[in-house]
Order: sequence, then C-alpha cells, then structure tokens
Amino acid sequence: MKTAALGPEERAEALAAMAERELDILVVGAGVVGAGTALDAVTRGLSTGLVEARDWASGTSSRSSKLIHGGLRYLEMLDFALVREALKERGLLLERLAPHLVKPVPFLYPLQHKAWERVYAGAGVALYDAMSVSSGHGRGLPVHRHLSRRQALRVAPCLRKDALVGALQYYDAQMDDARFVAALVRTAATYGAKTASRARVIGFLREGERVVGARVQDVEGGGEYEIRARQIVNATGVWTDDTQALIGERGQFHVRASKGIHLVVPKDRIHSTTGLILRTEKSVLFVIPWGRHWIVGTTDTGWDLDKAHPAASSADIDYLLEHVNSVLAVPLTRDDVQGVYAGLRPLLAGESDATSKLSREHTVAHPVPGLVVVAGGKYTTYRVMAKDAVDEAVHGLDQRVAACVTEETPLVGAEGYPALWNKRARIAARTGLHVVRVEHLLNRYGSLAEEVLALIAEDPGLGEPLGGADDYLRAEIVYAASHEGARHLDDVLTRRTRISIETFDRGTRSARECAELMAPVLGWDAKQIEKEVEHYEKRVEAERESQRQPDDLTADAARLGAPDIVPL
Repeated sequence: MKTAALGPEERAEALAAMAERELDILVVGAGVVGAGTALDAVTRGLSTGLVEARDWASGTSSRSSKLIHGGLRYLEMLDFALVREALKERGLLLERLAPHLVKPVPFLYPLQHKAWERVYAGAGVALYDAMSVSSGHGRGLPVHRHLSRRQALRVAPCLRKDALVGALQYYDAQMDDARFVAALVRTAATYGAKTASRARVIGFLREGERVVGARVQDVEGGGEYEIRARQIVNATGVWTDDTQALIGERGQFHVRASKGIHLVVPKDRIHSTTGLILRTEKSVLFVIPWGRHWIVGTTDTGWDLDKAHPAASSADIDYLLEHVNSVLAVPLTRDDVQGVYAGLRPLLAGESDATSKLSREHTVAHPVPGLVVVAGGKYTTYRVMAKDAVDEAVHGLDQRVAACVTEETPLVGAEGYPALWNKRARIAARTGLHVVRVEHLLNRYGSLAEEVLALIAEDPGLGEPLGGADDYLRAEIVYAASHEGARHLDDVLTRRTRISIETFDRGTRSARECAELMAPVLGWDAKQIEKEVEHYEKRVEAERESQRQPDDLTADAARLGAPDIVPL
C-alpha cells in the first residue's frame, strides 16, 4: 500500500472531496485523540473526514511530557484500571504499532528514607512491572531494580549525595508527540481518510434536532465548505466546550484546562545515564532524556486564559528550577535553559478545585443526535479513547460496522523498520551519510526514511545539515512541507522538528533557510518568505517576553503580542 502524502495538492483535494458527498464520520480536531479516531473509523470501512483549525497536534498533543507511560503515581491513587489500560497501550506501541517512534527510557526514583520507603515504593514499582507483563505486551522492557546510594550515584552522578539514601530504577517509554500525531494522520489518510489542517469548523448543520454536518472555513484559502456527515465526533480537547457552544449547548460534562510547562536544557548540564522522577508537594517532576537535551517538567495549575498559546511565566520556570535543583549537585540556572514550552491538559471537571486532582480518565457522550463528544484521558490511551468514540458514533449509523482493528494496525513507517535498522550501516554506505544521520532518520520516519533519502538522491544539497540546527538535514524541511502537511514555518520549527526548543536562539537562526526550502513546495514568493520569517521572529520574542513576566495574566498578555500567521 502506497503511503499517502499530505502536501498542498492533497489538502485541496481532500477539502473538495469532503464537501462533495456525505461522509459516515467527520472528526473535528486533529490532536492525538482526533487523529486516532479518524484512523479507527476509516479502518472499520467507514468514509471518514478529519479537519483541524490549526496544524496537526498544535494544541495539547505537541506540548506534553513526551512520555508513553502507565502512570506510576495513579497506583498510589488506587486507580488500577487506568494504569492497567495504559500499560497495555504502552506495550502495543513499543512492540507493534510504532516501534520506530516509541522508545524505552529508564527512570531513577531517589529514596530519601530508609527501610519503609524502599518497601513502599518498591512494592508499587513491582506491581507496575507485573501489570505490564500481565497485559501481554510488556515483556520488552527491563524490570525494575533496587540500587544502593553508591550504585545510584554511579548511574546519576548529577545527584547530591545527601539527596538520597538509595534508589529504584524502572522503565517507561517516550516519543515525539507531534511527530506521532502526524504519523497517525498519514496512516488514516493512507487507508482513505480525507484530512485537512487549517480548516476550521465555524458552525454545525442541523435538520431539526439532529446535527448533519459542519460549516468549515478554509483558513488558508478563505473559502467555505459544507461538509455533511452521518455522525460528527468532537475531539477538540481543551476547546471541547467552545465547539459544543456552536450548537448552543455545553454537553453533559465540562472540560477544564490545566497548564503544564517544561524546560529544555543541554545534555551536558545534567550528568546522568538515566532519567529522574522526583516527588513534589503537588505531583511529580520528571527529568527526561531527549536526544542531546533533557526535558524538565512539569507543573499542574489551572488556566482560563488564551487556549491557543498558553504562556509560561517566570514563576513557573522558577518553580521547576527550584525543585530540580533540590537534588542536583550542580544547580541549573536560567542561562542553562534552551527552550520552554507550555501545554494544556483537558481534564474532566469535578468537585475538586485543584487540577492535579481532576480525573485523567476519559468520557464519551452523545449529547444530541449526530454529534459525539470525547474528552479527558491521557496521551498514552488515545487509541482506547478513539475506539470508544467510534463505538458510540456507530450506534447512530443504523448499520453493521466492523469492530475496531487499530490494535493490529501499525502506523506508517513501522512496517520494515526493524530490518532497515539492522542494515543502517549499509544504508549509510549507500547514501554517503554518516550512520548517526541514518539512525536519526529511522527514529523519526521509520521505513519512510527512504522517502527522505530519495529527496537527497535527487538533490544532494538536501543531505547537508540545516544551518543553526545541525541535528536536522535540509531534506527534512522539504519533506515536512511536501509529505507531512506543514503549511507554515512555525509548523516546521515547532512541530515537525523541535528546533524551537532545542536551540538557544529558539530557531531564529534557521528560520530563513527553512522558509526558503519550503517555498518551492508551497508556492511562496519572496514576500511570503519575509512574512513567515518575520512572524516567527515575533513569536519567539513574545514567548521570551512572556517568560520574563511574574504571573499568568502578564505572561498571557505578553505572549498575545505576536499574532498568528493565519488569524482565526
């Protein structure tokens, strides 16, 4: 089966096709849950459309902790069902669905009290491992181990000697969240789903009480489409209530936004061969390996300001630095921070005022005929949420529909990946690239790396590193625009790559070269190139300014100083 490309021509064709004839399912929102829902629906044989107001994963799904995990701390809350479900999904992703994108990562949990804490925490981690194996998909990860203080300091020399009396080491998994969503969308498109980013739902079509379609604005081209569908799935995350308001009702539940911020620091600032998990007074703090960097996070505070661009304040950054420095022998400073990003978790509102206590479980509802709503949950369990949403939508189709098959449907790039990985040295010799470059491509694209290598074969200049961000090749920028649905410079620097958080200049040194590489694919003239670069530079400056502000209100105001490249 030929993998679908998500270039500008395919986007235009998809919008036209969605408007041409009634769909079985139209999914609104292309975060991980929406993209997963589209894949679930189309692989059951349903005609499926997917529309997204901005870029794939531009909301919550590109700003997470980048972890695929069972949620070790939920064991302490006795939420065994959630942990068991998430561990099964973690195993499926590692072993079958996306081994090229989801990788094991070790974590060290420092113990600060003698006997009782080792027994208590050790029992929890042992149960975690046992639940993983019992799921039938957890045998690929090493089991946990108990370490003395000396052993712990050997694997994590960064820790202060007085910060621990011993440690536990266990394994979870990680991925690049935005790339994962792009792979989901491409997989759905490969099986026949029609997908369009920068396509915003501005209203719903009604026949009596029933919702029968949506009015969709092409944010890029300015046109408007009426897309009719037998069932619509609202998978808009923190925008759930806003989307529901378009039909004049909020629904049976309310979604609250919780802000989590992360810092990105260079690898050499923290000397460790393992990630760290630390307990704080409110939640837990992770120090996560990320290529040549570390990700430090996260916070968990309520947010009721701008949802598109949540801002990290100076207080947020100080909070993370203070907590991670409490265990580090050489403290981090503001000067060590390369990147900062903030995301919003969509939490189902309950009676608790503290967002850290709101439910991470998901819910599905059918508030009016023709419209299904799915909300809540966590990234790791996206596939289960998608299955539940499509199961609910199927009730309104009045026909027999096949059962969910996504448990057996690898994402694009997964098939053939192990074989290509085994012959990466031969690929390097064939292409003239260093084997490290080939490994980088395989871990970002899987077997689709051959498509990137084909671009280099046609134009050897694309095999050169990108200026100002030499972890990436110039071909990857072209490929993002031609195959992965990137429409703007911001899409590439922030989501198709992570240059915006992995360089001290936040990607401004690479911006012009990237824009010039994208221009031929997207039909940009010199004026549009200038506009894209100027917008990106203003965005970076607005983010920097917001991170100097003392609180959420002032940070939000500073961040909104840079308008979107395509106003909504």
